[in-house]
Amino acid sequence: MDLAIFKAYDVRGLYPQQIDAQAAQAIGRALARYLGGGPVVVGRDMRESGIPLLEALTQGIRSEGAAVIDVGRVATPMLYFATTSLGAAGGAMITASHNPGAYNGLKVCARDAVPVGLESGLREIRDEAQGLHGQPLPPLAGKLETADVVAGYVDSLLELFPRCPRIKVVIDAGNGIAGEALGPLLRRLPIDVVPMYFEPDGSFPNHEADPLKPENVVDLQREVRAQGAALGVAFDGDGDRAFFIDEQGDRVPADLMTALLARTVIQAQLLGAGSGCSILYDLRSSWVVPETVRELGATPVRGRVGHAFMKQKMRESGARFGGELSGHYYFPFPAGYVADDGAAAFLLVLQALELTQEPLSKLWRPLAKYAQSGEVNSRVDDVQSALSKVRGAFAGGQADELDGLTVSFEDWWFNLRPSNTEPLLRLNVEAADGASMVERRDEILGLLQSRENPV
Repeated sequence: MDLAIFKAYDVRGLYPQQIDAQAAQAIGRALARYLGGGPVVVGRDMRESGIPLLEALTQGIRSEGAAVIDVGRVATPMLYFATTSLGAAGGAMITASHNPGAYNGLKVCARDAVPVGLESGLREIRDEAQGLHGQPLPPLAGKLETADVVAGYVDSLLELFPRCPRIKVVIDAGNGIAGEALGPLLRRLPIDVVPMYFEPDGSFPNHEADPLKPENVVDLQREVRAQGAALGVAFDGDGDRAFFIDEQGDRVPADLMTALLARTVIQAQLLGAGSGCSILYDLRSSWVVPETVRELGATPVRGRVGHAFMKQKMRESGARFGGELSGHYYFPFPAGYVADDGAAAFLLVLQALELTQEPLSKLWRPLAKYAQSGEVNSRVDDVQSALSKVRGAFAGGQADELDGLTVSFEDWWFNLRPSNTEPLLRLNVEAADGASMVERRDEILGLLQSRENPV
């Protein structure tokens, strides 16, 4: 078995070169052992390779005596809902999220949808699966059941976010699972939906299902302008992330959307929020996010990048809402679980528009107070040496190592973070003005691109 498929937060690789039915079967057995029994909820997205992988995963789980509850073709947030609402010991979603069609994988969670990453159990599952790989399969002692959780999931979202304006919304599902999975929700909203690429197709014929990349929302931006729509939303391949386009066709940065939605959550006292609550943000986010939260009388909480770390921090801090630069938005659902959910973020944006009666552009543009570099990748020979070199060059700033290296000055800051899978450093810089940001960004990139650390 190719151990490279085990990433920091999930399992992912090329099918069938890296991940195949035999690997899925071994992972299923290891997962059942890790969870200490069942039942285990399983689901898959629209990729054709998900059919044999789900069958093999299910066989592996059942061979260890654990029951399996198959919830069918669903978005990842629905798998989290099912795991909790059905009282399961854990869940496994067959998906490669936003990756190209040649990939597939698994997102794994324990009871109450607690994520299982390399630092929280996935390493143990990996090691167990490696030992089980290729071994004869024991008899399938565990039961196999099916469940339809879509209606319950939709009801739970609409109970949280009941307010919705009567507006036109363009939705780009990117040929991912969201177009199919969210149909029952959309039919219950008073909005006029203009659908784009709703047909589930794991080959992604129109564009990658990764709205983090600006080129993948160009079609959506064009259609929002052409339709005169009030809002555009793009979902990723498995429906746990969302990016938003305002009525002018401009893409709203995810960290500024976090600040905007935090204001809605606190002021409308949603999700148990109010003054004095905590709001979570990832450490790459603009200074605007903690500034906005403090202005509202709440407490900003910085978190490490990645859904497993953000969810853990959210549970520890009791935060009432969270956002990440990648378009993940986090919610403490009343059913007792914390999850990133693109549909919930979409409903929260609709609620913000209904409550303020303002266009989205008027809500987010005042938050664009600083100049940001966006994430810039540099390939380096030695990640730790490069980090040490940069830290030495900016020794006068306030530094921390919550995730990579963050150094803050009075009027600018940067974060330099190692990739989890490649010899890359990911740089984010923010400054009071564009010229200063460019100067600081180029200064740091110059250090990384020196002879000792060629790109």
